[in-house]
Amino acid sequence: MKPVIAFGQQPCGIFPRRFLVAKVWTARRLQQELGGEIVFFYHDADHDPRETQTGLRHRATDELQRINFSFRNKLQRKYSPLYCKNIVEGWQENLPRLLGAFVESDVIDAVKSIQADTVADFCLEMYRAMGMLEGVRVVRSSDPAIRKAACPIDDYYVDVPCDGETVRARMMDGELKLHEGGPSFRTLPKCDFGPEQISPARDSRLPWMQSVIGCTHYIAGAGEQAYLRKEDAPDIEFVRRDEIDRSDEAYTDVSI
Repeated sequence: MKPVIAFGQQPCGIFPRRFLVAKVWTARRLQQELGGEIVFFYHDADHDPRETQTGLRHRATDELQRINFSFRNKLQRKYSPLYCKNIVEGWQENLPRLLGAFVESDVIDAVKSIQADTVADFCLEMYRAMGMLEGVRVVRSSDPAIRKAACPIDDYYVDVPCDGETVRARMMDGELKLHEGGPSFRTLPKCDFGPEQISPARDSRLPWMQSVIGCTHYIAGAGEQAYLRKEDAPDIEFVRRDEIDRSDEAYTDVSI
């Protein structure tokens, strides 16, 4: 049986955060040692807009600044899955002017080359343009075929229509709910849905992912190691990602 070396991550910035790049380096190192293939579980069904905040260092002052996508409206920003968050008209055209103080011209050229309509697509194409996914198979959690093939889970979100948008509602006590902050939730009307609309919650993500990937090795950072329930996937060998400095900031070299 050939090794399947996997790592997972939500879209994590206009440029990949450095911890994601460290996972890629770890996977490639393991592949050189063990052979097999590398799989990136791209959890683009997540909805948190904070995931795509991008920390960049000013080239002259070294000051850290965070930028993010612009979102069409508050409902889409807060609740739509990342694969449904639309890129606002004019945002990509204005981005190179903003980036001039932070990155080299070849990186800006790569940004200009991206053609994407959604946040998740933009991030994925940017990572491809930087060479991060060369030789890597990408499995998207938004893919209806993947969702249909995955094992049943009892802790999940459902992508459903709401006020003209697609939102990611949590199934709680038999009801679809949007978390409005603190103890407050908005309950959505009951509706029919199928497995092609379901994505896992944090604690059900590992067995759901494993049921479609079947990896032998999984690379995880310190945060993942803390919450992953390894007993849910006893057939996986868990590998801690290689260390990298300033792990939460963006990686902006054009070649990974």
